[in-house]
Formats: sequence, C-alpha cells, structure tokens
Amino acid sequence: MTTEAAGAARAVAGRRRGAVPTGERVTGGLSQAVMIAASVVVVLPFLWTFVSSFKTTSQVLNSPFSLPDRLHLENYANAWTQAGIGTFFVNTLIVVGGALVLTMVMGSFCAYFLARFRFFGNRAIYLLMVAGLTFPIFLAIVPLFFILKGLGLLGTLPGLAITYSAFALPFTVFFMVPFFRALPASVTEAAAIDGAGEWRTFFSIMVPMARPAIATLSILNFVGLWNQFLLPVALNPDTSKYVLTQGMASFAGTAGYSIDFGALFAAVVMTIVPVLVVYLIFQRALSGSVVVGADK
Repeated sequence: MTTEAAGAARAVAGRRRGAVPTGERVTGGLSQAVMIAASVVVVLPFLWTFVSSFKTTSQVLNSPFSLPDRLHLENYANAWTQAGIGTFFVNTLIVVGGALVLTMVMGSFCAYFLARFRFFGNRAIYLLMVAGLTFPIFLAIVPLFFILKGLGLLGTLPGLAITYSAFALPFTVFFMVPFFRALPASVTEAAAIDGAGEWRTFFSIMVPMARPAIATLSILNFVGLWNQFLLPVALNPDTSKYVLTQGMASFAGTAGYSIDFGALFAAVVMTIVPVLVVYLIFQRALSGSVVVGADK
C-alpha cells in the first residue's frame, strides 16, 4: 500500500512538473544561473581576501591562490595595533552608531508626521526631502566644511555623525512615508478610542508595525554609512579621529612598497565582518509583515 501511495505521489509530481510551461522553466533556469554567477562574483573575492589575511606578504605575492602554510594570526594583531585599525574601528562605531540612531529616530518621526497628518506645506516638505536624494555629496563639501567649522564641529566625531545623518535622512523619509501611509487607519482609530495619545500610538502601535521597514532601512543605512569615504576625508582631517575608510586608505597609501599585505587583508576582513553581523541580526525582522503586526 505504501508503494502504491509513493508511486501515485511521484506521478502527481511528474504531472505538475510537466504542466509548467517551457518558457517558465527556461526563465527560471536563466534566473538561477544569473544568481549563481552573481553569488560567485561576490563570494569568491571575499573568500580570497579571508584566506590571504592568514598569509605573509611573500606568500600573498608569490602564491596568491594557494592556502597559507599556517594561520598567521599575528596579521590581525598587527592590523589592530600597529596600523591603528582598533582606533579607527572604535571611531567608526561611534560615528555610524550615532548617525544611525539619529537617522532612524528623526526619520521615523518625520515620515510618520508627513504620512498621517494633513497640513499646509505637507507636500512641499516631502518633495524637498525627496529632492535631497538628487543632491550630489561633493557639491555640499565646501558649505559643510565652513558650517562645521563655524559650529566648532569640524574634525570631531559628533560633527561627522550629524553630517552622516543629514545625508541619510532623505532616503529614510522617502522610504518610510509610503509605508506609514499604507498602515490601516482603523488601528490608530481604535487606539484613539481606547484613549491613547499620539505619542503612545506612535511608540506602542506604529513602531512595532513598522518594524520590517525599520529593519530594512537600518541595514541599508548602516552599510552606506559604514562605507562612507568622501565626507570623512573632507571633514575629518584629524588623524586620531580617522574612521575605517580613512584609516584603510592611509594604511595602504603610506606604506609604499613595504606594505604588509597580510595585515592589510586582515584589516579588510575586520572592516567587512561588522556589516555581515548586522545583517544576520536584522534578517529575522525582515521576514515580518505589517499584516501580522496589525492582527496582533
């Protein structure tokens, strides 16, 4: 009986596979091939960098695609201490962490206000925020330099964090305004009937329902801020307050022909790992949905 049931299941599966149009199968196969190729292009350089971080300079130059003779963990120690990656890492955490918190808090407030309230100038403010996405960063370098200098924030970590947040805010508002608009109005009406004020409604209802959008934006903003290079180079001249992108460029550019490639690759790995960790932390929140939040 079990054999007959298994045969019937295979027959049904075969019919289902046969029912799929040839065009869909071809499209699906091409899509999978493209995704595999893209994954290889992304993963292989990282694996090569990771393996090279355990090699000596001579091994990197003489046999770049071979495995190391042993794990040269001193490369990570040299990168952290001698190259100053430890200091740059801490500075980057302070700047990016502060900018991310400021961006998400201010962006959520602004997006919620623009999405749920109607007032004169609402549309104009939203369009001005969206217009900030089209403004090239390099055109703002000179004004930002004098503004931060006049405020006494030039070459400081708080000044850099505020600047980061200012450039990340338009994208955050642009992304979250349609999200808040799509949330059911019945939820806020029920909260108002229960006596909840605007602040209580925002923090207790809207923010939990917007968790998927907040998680997505946190990842995107974190990656963008972590890899920022032009702003710190122009606005952060103090070497003791360098962030990772500045430190990596300085480390690779000042060593000349005597560069320690093992330590350099170790520094690159330490720069990439935090981004991967942040993604792993937030990926569960990405699987949430607004409908589930509303049902709760």
